[in-house]
Amino acid sequence: MRHSGAFAAAILLVICAAFGQEKKPAAKPEQKPPMDQKDMMEMMQKLATPSEGHKKLDVLVGSWQAKGNMWMEPGKPPAVTEGKSEQKWVLGGRFLEQRVESTFMGMPFSGLGYTGYDNYKKRYVGTWMDTAGTMIMNTTGSFDHAGKVMTATSRIDDFTTGKVATVRLKTTLVSKDEVLFEMFGPGADGKDYRMMELRYTRKK
Repeated sequence: MRHSGAFAAAILLVICAAFGQEKKPAAKPEQKPPMDQKDMMEMMQKLATPSEGHKKLDVLVGSWQAKGNMWMEPGKPPAVTEGKSEQKWVLGGRFLEQRVESTFMGMPFSGLGYTGYDNYKKRYVGTWMDTAGTMIMNTTGSFDHAGKVMTATSRIDDFTTGKVATVRLKTTLVSKDEVLFEMFGPGADGKDYRMMELRYTRKK
């Protein structure tokens, strides 16, 4: 009992000491001093100037023929599609515009997209709109170290499930005259499969 009393007293002293200590305020994160107007303008100009990231997209500029397959579900025969694509720089070389005229499920199909490089985030960004829906797809991605494969992702509304799905877009620069585009997304079982494959060949 004597040992128990001593142990309890020691615990009590520790608790009292802890409460008696003055709590130190949490360290505030270091804040950078605000930019002056000159530095701000220089930074804005730097971020607004097309960079090496933009130059990697130069190979996509031009007129293309496209042929491909679309799978509505894995394991089923694909729908075959053919079309043409025109790609050009807009807004002073800051964004690459792509216009597509094709067919989808036997009906005329038109698409419009923009791809650029965000100098601040150091990521490729893009949008896509077409006549198969009323949504705008927003994408973010990056090139591999060799600068041959761009992988991007997008979150889209899946009307078949009522949930938001993540799709992966892969663009492979096979050569200066051939580009392979693939899209992967979840099937009914939740597993990803290849939904689309488009092969672009430059018009001579």
